[in-house]
Amino acid sequence: MNTDVTQREFPWGPASDGLDQPYWDGLLAGELRLQRCGNCAEWIWGPQWICGHCHTFDPGWEATPAIGTVYSWARSHYPFISELADRVPYVTVLVELPGAGNRRVLGILTGDDTDIRIGDPVVGHIELDEGATWPLLRWRRREGAQA
Repeated sequence: MNTDVTQREFPWGPASDGLDQPYWDGLLAGELRLQRCGNCAEWIWGPQWICGHCHTFDPGWEATPAIGTVYSWARSHYPFISELADRVPYVTVLVELPGAGNRRVLGILTGDDTDIRIGDPVVGHIELDEGATWPLLRWRRREGAQA
């Protein structure tokens, strides 16, 4: 892992313990990867060293479709993360992923964020901000889809 100081100017990327490294590598490869237990097939998020369902160690990582529905959302009018200061107000969504055992992941909603509702169908897309080392999963509402 490269620990160059210039990479630390953005507050996202792999944790120092390496547990979530496959998630970030997946984003670099253009896919959403979550943990899945090879023993009981339980989906796991956030990353864990052990499956909470069957207690098997070292769950694997699988690609899953970045398609889901808005489970919850919040509009931020203050830039809690300085790298998002030029984007306020912005909407953070908690997205439920039916293709991954209904696990929920966070992200920023891009595009039209007016009248956002719980249950809105969304699709993930991966963006690499200028100067950042690691991309982020962001969400937009699916065209023509109704909740």
